[in-house]
Amino acid sequence: GNYAQMLGVNDSEAFKEVTRLYLMLHADHEGGNVSAHTSHLVGSALSDPYYAWAAGLCGLAGPLHGLANQECLAWLVEVQQELGGKEPTKEFIVDYVERTMKAGKVVPGFGHAVLRQPDPRYMLEREFALKHTKDDPLFKLVDCCYQAIPPTLEKTGKVKNPFP
Repeated sequence: GNYAQMLGVNDSEAFKEVTRLYLMLHADHEGGNVSAHTSHLVGSALSDPYYAWAAGLCGLAGPLHGLANQECLAWLVEVQQELGGKEPTKEFIVDYVERTMKAGKVVPGFGHAVLRQPDPRYMLEREFALKHTKDDPLFKLVDCCYQAIPPTLEKTGKVKNPFP
């Protein structure tokens, strides 16, 4: 809560809670991801610590690591635009995902390279959203995707982990 307060956005408990969740989830990478590994590798050469930090930040620019969040959000916004203000349905999402895959594209946010079950960080975010923003249009879309996409990806037989 202290960091959230130092940001000076507001003093609400809800803001403190979402800031705590956001920072915890993004810090929970333990050192096995691209940016942490790159920082460690560059630092192991006794490089300037700022070079090691900068190298780690550069690792975040890839679509399979830090840019993945933006790729997911861009895809969701694209789906929202195609929905044209209508409520998402499982049928619509399944059709959209099938068209996405037929076009040779991936569905961002599903099929983690390492995990073989839903990402626990996603499950914490989901729990938070169900408690605080269940009626938000974007969360309704995400929830519909969570219900519709894994079975669609499993049907292909190509995805080891169809979950977010």
